Amino acid sequence: MKTILGIAVVLAATFTASAADEPAVTFVAHDTVAKGGAIVTAPNLAVLMAHRAEPGEVELHDKETDTFYVLAGSATLVTGGTMEGGTVTAPGQQRGTGIKGGHAQQLTKGDVIVIPAGVPHWFKEVPQSIDYYVVKVVAP
Repeated sequence: MKTILGIAVVLAATFTASAADEPAVTFVAHDTVAKGGAIVTAPNLAVLMAHRAEPGEVELHDKETDTFYVLAGSATLVTGGTMEGGTVTAPGQQRGTGIKGGHAQQLTKGDVIVIPAGVPHWFKEVPQSIDYYVVKVVAP
């Protein structure tokens, strides 16, 4: 009987939660998205639109998982291996000059790649340009 009463109390609490307890929904209109850059920022999440016309530095994020969705263009992205020439640029963030080893992946329109926290990654070659969405999820 105590178990049934306990279940009833939990269910009642669940169904009587107010709308204020629901997480906020974020909507970003297309005209804002079209401008690029940071689209959504929150303590554990960031969504941005990126454009590259040339290779970049190696990045390694201690607590951020990056997901890239390619909108246009192409690039060679190297992931894994060992970052070379690394320096800490901010808490939990490192930048480097290259990657020893790793896996080269050709990215083109429509591709999605998920790079877990702690994995070095580097846009090594960008023949013309690449446009892509980035979703960063920060682990607690």
